[in-house]
Amino acid sequence: MRSAVVVGAGIGGLAVAGALARSGWRVTLLERADRVRPEPTAVVLWPNGVRALRVLGLGAGLEAIATPLPDGGVRRPDGHWLVQPRPTPPDRMPVVVHREDLHDALIAGLGDEVELRTGVTVRTVRAQPGERPAVGDGRHTIEADLVVAGDGTDSELRRQLAPESGVVSSGCAAWRAVIPWYRAPKLPADRPVGGEVLGAGYRFVSASLGERGSSGASSRGGIYWVATAAGAPRPEPPETQLALLRRWYAGWPAPVADLLDATDPADLVQQEIRELRPLPRSYAFPAGPGGVVLLGDAAHAMPPHLGQGACLAFEDAATLASLLRESRLPDALVAYDRARRPRAATVVRQTRRMSAVLKARGPLALRARDAALGTLSPRLLSTAAATAAQWRPPA
Repeated sequence: MRSAVVVGAGIGGLAVAGALARSGWRVTLLERADRVRPEPTAVVLWPNGVRALRVLGLGAGLEAIATPLPDGGVRRPDGHWLVQPRPTPPDRMPVVVHREDLHDALIAGLGDEVELRTGVTVRTVRAQPGERPAVGDGRHTIEADLVVAGDGTDSELRRQLAPESGVVSSGCAAWRAVIPWYRAPKLPADRPVGGEVLGAGYRFVSASLGERGSSGASSRGGIYWVATAAGAPRPEPPETQLALLRRWYAGWPAPVADLLDATDPADLVQQEIRELRPLPRSYAFPAGPGGVVLLGDAAHAMPPHLGQGACLAFEDAATLASLLRESRLPDALVAYDRARRPRAATVVRQTRRMSAVLKARGPLALRARDAALGTLSPRLLSTAAATAAQWRPPA
């Protein structure tokens, strides 16, 4: 039986560990935290992410927890439409999923063949020709045919294998929250929940997770929102941060104020937005009869402006699992690198272009952005949507 060590029990690590186990691999999943727990927020999955989960055998579970996310358009803080809402073909409509629901589905997909070890900080990785791949925590060494580095943006394995890549700040911070269904504000019909409002260095996006227990909606339900602002993360306690958000977004069109007012400080999750620059020169490092591969944010951490981070992690997992079923291990790793690096680089370029649009500040820059957004943003988003829709797992 072939063996694998997956480092990192984030959504990408959980997905690939379960897929390998279902293909007959003996899998050890290492997580540095004392227990595996997701953020109490949500994640948007575009069609490529949904397709990847189906390839991974998790489609049925996703359908039970996902809520469709229609196009809500883009407005300015004064309520003026920059981009009107547009009908979205079913095959290009994203869905929104509560992270805790997604986490539960991924954990269930591990089955009994995955050994999960928590509280393990991997400090070393061995990927030398002629030697079997291995990782170590300073006390113990674990060898396997395959090592998957899914240990996130601050990946220690990537730092050792691809030191040319560094983590840099994207120059903004994000705040996320899910308002539970029982505290969600009752909004009139003319105040849709979904959509985006774009200001001078500020952005607010919201989406409905449906009502608890409703068909096709998250079992937890509620309303998800994310706010981004240029600058560094705030050091203040959540109560103060929430007060600042309410002040920064005061006067913005409904339902921004309604959602911020309904948010409890305990719901708030702050995050510095960071990315990899440059991307690693390779995602695969042959060693002995096997090797090491990078997956998810360890390979291509990027700003969340196009909502593709989780989707690419699931693509990585589905691609790797498919190739390992069809090819010998060394050949599968080479094919994985050839398939994933160009794909990730394309999405990262699109994300950085959108980041430049979203960061516009100052009267002249804002006028130029608003004048161009009606054509530029739809082109960028349409290109991203088309790129997402075109992805297929290896034949």
